[in-house]
Amino acid sequence: MSRASRRAHVRYFVDRVLSKGTPVILGWLAVSTLVVVVVVSAAAYLSGAAGMPLGRLLWEGLQRILDPGGVVDDPGGGQDSVVFMAAMFAISLAGIFAVAILIGLVTTDLEKVFGDLRRGRSTVLERGHTLILGWSEHAPTIVGETAIANENHPGLAIVVLADRDPVELREELAGAIGRTPGSRVIFRRGDPINVNDLETVGFSHARSIIIVPEDHSDSDGLEIKTLLAITNHPRRRPEPYHIVMPLEDPRNVAVAEMIAGDEVEVVVFRDLAARIVAQTCRQSGLSTVYTELMDFDGDEIYFQEEPDLVGATFGDALLRYEDSAVIGICPAGGTPTVKPPMETVIRTGDEIIAISLDDDTVRLSPAAPEVQADAIASGAAREAAPERTLILGWDPSVPTIVRHLDEYVVGGSAITVLAPRAALRAEIDRLAAELDRETVALVEGIATDRATLDALDIPAYDHVIVCGSGEPDPQKADAHALLTLLHLRDIRRKSAASFSVVTEMRDVRNRALAMVVEVDDFVVSEHILSLMLAQIAENKRLKPVFDSLFDPAGAEIYLKPAEDYVRCGRPVSFLTVVEAARRRGEIAIGYRKPDGAGDESQLGFGVVVNPVKSRPVTLGEGDRVIVLAEH
Repeated sequence: MSRASRRAHVRYFVDRVLSKGTPVILGWLAVSTLVVVVVVSAAAYLSGAAGMPLGRLLWEGLQRILDPGGVVDDPGGGQDSVVFMAAMFAISLAGIFAVAILIGLVTTDLEKVFGDLRRGRSTVLERGHTLILGWSEHAPTIVGETAIANENHPGLAIVVLADRDPVELREELAGAIGRTPGSRVIFRRGDPINVNDLETVGFSHARSIIIVPEDHSDSDGLEIKTLLAITNHPRRRPEPYHIVMPLEDPRNVAVAEMIAGDEVEVVVFRDLAARIVAQTCRQSGLSTVYTELMDFDGDEIYFQEEPDLVGATFGDALLRYEDSAVIGICPAGGTPTVKPPMETVIRTGDEIIAISLDDDTVRLSPAAPEVQADAIASGAAREAAPERTLILGWDPSVPTIVRHLDEYVVGGSAITVLAPRAALRAEIDRLAAELDRETVALVEGIATDRATLDALDIPAYDHVIVCGSGEPDPQKADAHALLTLLHLRDIRRKSAASFSVVTEMRDVRNRALAMVVEVDDFVVSEHILSLMLAQIAENKRLKPVFDSLFDPAGAEIYLKPAEDYVRCGRPVSFLTVVEAARRRGEIAIGYRKPDGAGDESQLGFGVVVNPVKSRPVTLGEGDRVIVLAEH
């Protein structure tokens, strides 16, 4: 074998050793240093001039390999021969190299450990935690709401697994919501569809799992793959998971349920956002009601069994709670029902579904105040008239909004869509063929152009919806909406018209800026979706409740004229309002006074949900009662 070949083989051997990591390198370092001590000490002993036994030479050599500086402190006692000194010097030189290599290895490993901790690579050993897979604009709201829900259970953790730098995510979270009292937020970096990364975040021990879409560009593919990774994990737990996930395309719901069955609760994002916009444009203040019901900072929906109500009817239960608003019943072992018939009898094991401040405030009142029967009005049925709606802007949700509007309006209604591309005309024509009660027409133009808006004769419309510009950047999309709103404010002021305006915004932080334009309502669809995901993650039985509230075939939330329920201008207890609604087959859960609509600090934009039943309220013309009704 040539010298070059031998050198190549030695180098290859060294490379193999170094590639095996720190433990193997430390082993070879220990063996090498021991070999140096033994060989040098044996050579000095065999020379016969060292002046000490072999055992003492080995001991002195070991001391100097560990402390190379010991070479200057000779043991003396006649042991000062040149051979001894030379041997110890050689061993000390080897010790310098050995200690230097050892320090380098330890330093490198410590840096790797701290780097892995900083990048979120270590294993999470939590139990009963909320696991969030992925990161997007939804995530900070979900984390914040979950932290509020955990305030009564200190010590519960929120674990986030996303393929992003945990340091950046912590900074983004702090900038969005600040502190998270009551919960520890733990970030780990990894891919949610990687089975090994799922194990590092303790997915099998999580109380609930929320899959957050990182983008909407792959038709729900990432979310479906994440669901597969959880449910088909080789080390999955035998107990069912509680998984919550949003999807863009309603056609993919069947796929998700086929994969996970009852283990997954799916929220169809685009359909939900479009339905909220369609409902809110016709009822100012409705988005505030939804936000109040879905966030954890205020009144929420709870389930409570009440044995004292067994044998009573659902209609009777509406009047028995001072601090809570009853909205439904969950039969024992059955599916929750929102607004069952008033004569429904409550049976043993049934649970009341109620809006309340907390789960411990859902309690029967010792004595209910008397209903002021003389204050109850008998409003005549109002005949609906055709409506004209203007949609400014275009994004993928517009066709869904139009379809949902068709479910609420009467025949003869009309929709005009202002969009920047004439190429959309074919899609508008296909959409028009699907509608039963309204017509839809396309006008080409840009919503931020004042001349275009003036040409539309906006005061002649009943409702105006400001949609996104199709811009993927939320801030640019919201800036486009704000410019449009400024023009609408000026048009309404100059024309003294009363058309309603609802705006879909992407970033909840921009709502404060939008308040200066004095419009009726804002729908931050991303925010409402995040609230719903957090609520369902805490209690999966809320999913059918929310489905019912957004289903036009079931009981929905309406804001109806107060004069249809009580005599205006006189103080009445809210219990009287509840009784007035009950006689109409409806459930009153609050009221809205438009005088407070422009001030968030005043009655929550004029909206009050679940007022105390005995507290008097004076409702006037223009005020609204918030009810659950079929129409």
